[in-house]
Formats: sequence, C-alpha cells, structure tokens
Amino acid sequence: MFTFEVQGIRVRYADTDQMGYVYYGNYARYYEIGRVEALRSLNLHYKEMEQSGVMMPVYDLNCKFHLPARYDDLLSISVKIVRPPSVRIFFEYEIRNQDKLLLNTGSTTLVFQNIQTGKLCQCPADLQAKLRPFFVSNNEWLA
Repeated sequence: MFTFEVQGIRVRYADTDQMGYVYYGNYARYYEIGRVEALRSLNLHYKEMEQSGVMMPVYDLNCKFHLPARYDDLLSISVKIVRPPSVRIFFEYEIRNQDKLLLNTGSTTLVFQNIQTGKLCQCPADLQAKLRPFFVSNNEWLA
C-alpha cells in the first residue's frame, strides 16, 4: 500500500459557504490536491503523463462528511493507494484539521485513457514501476 500526506492546506474564506463551513464541492478539489502531490512525491507528473498520450479522468467519487472544515482551518490530506493499478487506479482520502480531528473520508477511481483513441489502456509502465515496491512485499502485484 502506498501512502502520502499533504499538510498545510489553509481553508480560505472563498472556500466556505454562508455558515462558515467548507462548501461541499471543494472536497473533490482537496482530493485532487492530495492525489497530484502523492504522485509528484514519486516524481510522476500529470502533465508529463498527458504529454505521453495518457490521461486519467475520474470515473467514480465517494465522499463522507464527519465534521465540517471551517474558515482558517489548517488541513492535512492523507492519500492511500490500496491496491495495484491496472486500467483503473483507486485512491482513498482522509482529511483532518490542525487538531487531528477526522473531518472527511472519501475515495476516487480514475481510469487510464489513451488521449488519441479515447479507449482505456493499462497503467503506464513508469507509474507501475514507481508503485510496485509498495505492493510486492505483500504479493499484491499482479503483473
């Protein structure tokens, strides 16, 4: 299993609704921040993947609210990849505030798609190579 944590995401006034809570639609953005930074920690970049001809659209998103995030909270986003990728990659998220209170949990499934044909494709080899060490110890890697 691969895990990564992004710390120090400050909730801005523009992120909140009239009640002072983070507007629910912003959680998908927080998930994206966590996902992009998790891949960046492996020296993988969406921009380079897209330039190589593969994009990763979101196929599924689940979100559960436990407590509200509020204006000026300092958030941390924990990201997990719990199983090896194939034509899909599954991410799990936990968002906590500066007091370590669990505010939100969620998950996204993204697919690998050939930009030119629009057809699904296997996870790029460079991403497989970077993730393999996190799964081989448990004999989880299929390829």
